[in-house]
Amino acid sequence: MNILVVGGGGREHAIAYSFSKSPLTKKLMVAPGNPGIETFAKCYPIAADDIDGQCRLAKDMKADIVFIGPEIPLVLGLKDKLSEIGINAFGPSKEAAKLEGSKIFSRNFCKKYNIPQPSFKYCSDLKTAKDQIELLNGYCVVKADGLAAGKGVIVCDTVNEAIEASTQMIEKNKFGDAGKSILIEERITGIEASVFAVSDGNTAILLATAQDHKRAYDNDEGPNTGGMGAISPAPAINEELNEKIFNNIIMPTIDGMRSNGNPYQGILYAGVMLTDEGPKVIEFNCRFGDPETQVVLPRLNTDLVEIVHNTVTNNLENTFIDLIDNTTITVVIASQGYPGTFKKGIELPLLDKFDNKDDILIFHSGTAKNDNENLISSGGRVLSVTAIGENVQDCRKKAYKAIEEINWDNGFFRRDIGKL
Repeated sequence: MNILVVGGGGREHAIAYSFSKSPLTKKLMVAPGNPGIETFAKCYPIAADDIDGQCRLAKDMKADIVFIGPEIPLVLGLKDKLSEIGINAFGPSKEAAKLEGSKIFSRNFCKKYNIPQPSFKYCSDLKTAKDQIELLNGYCVVKADGLAAGKGVIVCDTVNEAIEASTQMIEKNKFGDAGKSILIEERITGIEASVFAVSDGNTAILLATAQDHKRAYDNDEGPNTGGMGAISPAPAINEELNEKIFNNIIMPTIDGMRSNGNPYQGILYAGVMLTDEGPKVIEFNCRFGDPETQVVLPRLNTDLVEIVHNTVTNNLENTFIDLIDNTTITVVIASQGYPGTFKKGIELPLLDKFDNKDDILIFHSGTAKNDNENLISSGGRVLSVTAIGENVQDCRKKAYKAIEEINWDNGFFRRDIGKL
C-alpha cells in the first residue's frame, strides 16, 4: 500500500518507523517529516495544517491510506476533505475530533453519556470564573477550551493563582481564541495514566497503556509541557482497571459518538485519573499522544498497517492486538528554556552510533538541517530517546546511558522518568 503520514514530530517519526517495517507498505511518504524520518521515507515540505496541500499530495501519490498524526489537521477537517476525494484517512472526522478540539464539548458529551469525570463550570467571562474559583477555594484546574499545544491546562493551589491563570486566558489572550472560553474544574487526585484504543466507529479495541510526565522538571515540578517522557505499560493499570476503563469510558464514548451521528474512527486516547472512586476522564485526545507513541508502538507486535487498514475499512472486529511483554521508556531531551523562550538552530551531536541498536530508538521531535546539512534543533522538544528492556530498571539504565552518550550541552531532560 501507498501510505502518507501527516506530521513531522516524534510521534510521526515513531508511526512512520512502524510503517516502514511492514511488508504491507509499498511506498511511504511523510509531510512535512523531519531529518530522522528522511533516512527511510520520502518527506515533502507541506505543513500538517495545510489541508489543501496535504490533499493534493495524497491524490498525486495515489495514497491508499493517509495517517493523520497531529490534532490540528484533524480538528480542521482533513479527514473529511480526504474522504471527499475518495481517499481513506485514519483519524476522526472534524465533528468527532471535537472531543479534543473543545474541552467544553468533551465535558458536556461525558455528562450526557454518564462517563465519569470531574465536576466543571464553563466560563466565558472573568467574573463567572472568579466565583467558581472562590467556591473551590482556588484548589482547581483552569483549562483553555481549545487547542493550546498541551499547555492550556493550569493546575492551581490558591485563589490568586487560579484567577491569574483565568485572566491570562480570557483577558490577556495567552492562548488566543483557544482561551476565550475556559473551564474551571474540580481538582481530582490519584495517579494519571493514558489509555489508547482504536475504533472503526462500531468496534473498539484497547491498544496499550502509558504514563506520561507533563511537568518540565523532576518530581513533577515546573510548568506543564507537551510531555517530557513516558513509560509503557502504565505501572498503575492492571487488567481489572483496564476492563473498567474500557467498559465505563472507551465504549460509552464510541457508542455515544455514533448515537450523536458522528461515528468515531481512529485512535481514541483517554487521559484518566485513577481516583478512589474509580477511573475518571481528565481529557480525550483524538490521536496518538506525544511522547506516548514513542513507547506504545515499539511494544506492538501486530502489524500497524493491518490495524490501520482494518480500521478505515470498518473491519476491526476480528483484529487481534499483540504486544511484547517488555517495558519501554522514552525520555525527551528539550531545548534549554522550554516550555518558555528557547533558542533554535543549535547544532546537535551525531546520532549514527544508535542506528543499528534494537533496544534504543532515537525519534526526532524538533530537528532540522542547516545549510551545511548538519543536524540542528528546531523546537522545544528536540529528541525522544526510547529504550526497550525487560523491566523498568533495565529501560531506565539504557535510556539514560544513551542520553549521556548524546551529551548535548544545550538541552535538558528529566532524570526521573519511569522512576518507581
